[in-house]
Amino acid sequence: MAQFTLYSRSYCHLCEDMLDALQALAPQGRPFEVDVIDVDADSALVERFDELVPVLFGQLDEPELCHYFLDVEAVRNYLDRESVKVT
Repeated sequence: MAQFTLYSRSYCHLCEDMLDALQALAPQGRPFEVDVIDVDADSALVERFDELVPVLFGQLDEPELCHYFLDVEAVRNYLDRESVKVT
């Protein structure tokens, strides 16, 4: 199952918009998980992501997929790569 990590914060309409748009992309029969992390709960995350939130990662050891707005093409490419790993 594909896994995403969304660095977010409370009262962030862009963060809510990205999460909603991401969840709408879930392929039928291929659900994925989204771990939403509040950057304001960790000073190191605030230092790293403060003005960039929302920031979306697939694999945390790879570059971010997007920030501010959902990059649909990047997300679909990631989902395609992850589905190949599973099959």
